[in-house]
Amino acid sequence: MLDYMFANSSVSEPDAIAEAERYIAWPGQALAYKTGELKIQELRKRAEQKLGDKFDIRQFHAEVLKDGSVPLDVLDEKINTWIAEKSK
Repeated sequence: MLDYMFANSSVSEPDAIAEAERYIAWPGQALAYKTGELKIQELRKRAEQKLGDKFDIRQFHAEVLKDGSVPLDVLDEKINTWIAEKSK
């Protein structure tokens, strides 16, 4: 893993070791992080398509973050409601 990280990123050795140890100790965290990232990208694309010129990236991010950690289905509903309100 370290060889791959050194060959494919500019990460320092201490950071690479910390990352490797984190993945070994807590493998589900990386999966959860990526799943959340993909969901937020999906929601952003949906908002951009539905709102067009009314879409504001700062407002979108504020809406995503304002309630802290929530299940992804709750976030989906929340952003759908936000899109509907912004569409008016």
